[in-house]
Amino acid sequence: MNISEITIKSALVRSRIPGVNYVLNPYLGCGHACRYCYAVFMRKYSRHNQRTPWGDFVEVKVNIADVLQAELKKKQSTDKVMLSSACDAYQPVELRYKLTRRCLELLRDYGWGVEVLTKSPLVARDLDVFKTMIDVSVGMSIGTDDEKVRQILEPGAPPIASRIATLKKLKEAGISTWAFIAPILPMNPERLFEMLSPCVDTVMIDGLNYKSQVTKIYRQHGWDEKLPNAYATSIHRKMGVLFGKRVER
Repeated sequence: MNISEITIKSALVRSRIPGVNYVLNPYLGCGHACRYCYAVFMRKYSRHNQRTPWGDFVEVKVNIADVLQAELKKKQSTDKVMLSSACDAYQPVELRYKLTRRCLELLRDYGWGVEVLTKSPLVARDLDVFKTMIDVSVGMSIGTDDEKVRQILEPGAPPIASRIATLKKLKEAGISTWAFIAPILPMNPERLFEMLSPCVDTVMIDGLNYKSQVTKIYRQHGWDEKLPNAYATSIHRKMGVLFGKRVER
């Protein structure tokens, strides 16, 4: 893993995600190395070659907390921020740099809310901060119930069981929790529902949108029938029945 430090000029970025006004990405690149990741386009903004494998580098925005504080001071009203849209704010380097935690503390101090999306149990480290924020929800990205599938498609990400346990811990602590069942990977939907149901207030579901990145891997493992949109549609329909009103449209 190539880890380097960079400085930035802006922290809060206006979002095009429906329902999300701002996003905050403390890192460029991600150590989770998910084979399907849409954020590979971020390589063009990095110091790395376009052929550098996604997951092989992380650029640490070492001054992001200072920049964020300066931006928050200028805001005339509070809002809500998503952590994160193009990286995982709790990827392994966060253990060392703690940039996400410092940004959370600032957002709390200025009265802003946060919506977190991660694959990492490290998010539970910041429970003390979440409990003092005016508006917070934590989502865990889980696209399959099958640990073997996870190991192949998300080689650097934490095991599924640890993500489920983290959701349970957060929910028991009174934090609003949700699951991002996306992208829809090879799975047993009934089993994934049983795993998630006690731990989440809501779920969001989305298909596999960047098939070209994983087509070869799917064929190598005999998952060809799970590549077409029809597979994602059928899983989405099943999950919609299982979770009912908890599915966010």
